[in-house]
Amino acid sequence: MTDRKAASPSFPATRMRRNRKADWARRLVAENTLSVNDLLWPLFLVDGENKRESVPTMPGVDRLSVDEAVRAAEEAASFGIPVVALFPYTAADKRNPTGSLAHDPENLVCRATRAIKEAVPNIGVLCDVALDPYTSHGHDGLLSGDIIQNDETVEALVKQALVQVEAGCDIIAPSDMMDGRIGAIRKGLEDAGHKDTQIMSYAAKYASAFYGPFRDAIGSSGALKGDKRTYQMDPANGNEALREVALDIAEGADMVMVKPGLPYLDIVTRVKDEFGMPTFAYQVSGEYSMIAGAIERGWFDRDRVIVESLTAFKRAGADGVLTYFALDAAKLLAKG
Repeated sequence: MTDRKAASPSFPATRMRRNRKADWARRLVAENTLSVNDLLWPLFLVDGENKRESVPTMPGVDRLSVDEAVRAAEEAASFGIPVVALFPYTAADKRNPTGSLAHDPENLVCRATRAIKEAVPNIGVLCDVALDPYTSHGHDGLLSGDIIQNDETVEALVKQALVQVEAGCDIIAPSDMMDGRIGAIRKGLEDAGHKDTQIMSYAAKYASAFYGPFRDAIGSSGALKGDKRTYQMDPANGNEALREVALDIAEGADMVMVKPGLPYLDIVTRVKDEFGMPTFAYQVSGEYSMIAGAIERGWFDRDRVIVESLTAFKRAGADGVLTYFALDAAKLLAKG
């Protein structure tokens, strides 16, 4: 190993500012570069036509009807964004304890997937696999009393994944954190002939306080009974994340994700270093809302803070970022 202390002459032979003196010099020696290829854009869906509903806790983010989601996907593709991720708002009267709408082939996600793939076949569609947008209790799995039933939930998730893929979904993204769900979904896909469908596992998903605005956006915040700490990870743990990722890779995940993002960059780095797998992070709703709220108040330079926050993921080792800033970032990057 090189002794950096011995290899680096002291001042003034070494002046670190030489490589910072001009824009071209800084670009020349940049260690990490953010590009549009790193961006995945989450879209919230709502029933109706020509409909955009603002999400009060996420400034600048709207729920979109299917036709509006198609237009959003067309704009995303025009800027080179490779993937849109779909999340449905489900009204209380359409939820039930088993979340059965999750595996209805005519649900909002499936209809939007078909419409987007027909209109914009060159963009990837990622679909979240979890029951929380559909359950009346707001949990990602099936409840028996106060206990989330792991194996019964996994069976429901396989059915959900299959209807999404049959609608045209390219990437299945299980976010539920049930044990064994990646292997079960992979087997279900293989058995149904969907051998090329990618799985991006939410492999290290923490029981975080940063998800609040997302739950507002999909209509589950008021529904949630209790919390999710029996299946999502303890924010205090890092080694456990590596065990979770290793299991999901062994079960057939093609890509892995860490969620949330900025508060867990150390986990992103450890996962990438340990496994060398395509590794993604989710700049979640709470992260977005903090930044967007500060931008609204004039506390942050909008363009710089968007790019800086996303570049941090690249520096940590992420191959891509799910971010509500994706379109804004793509437009900024297009300006050069």
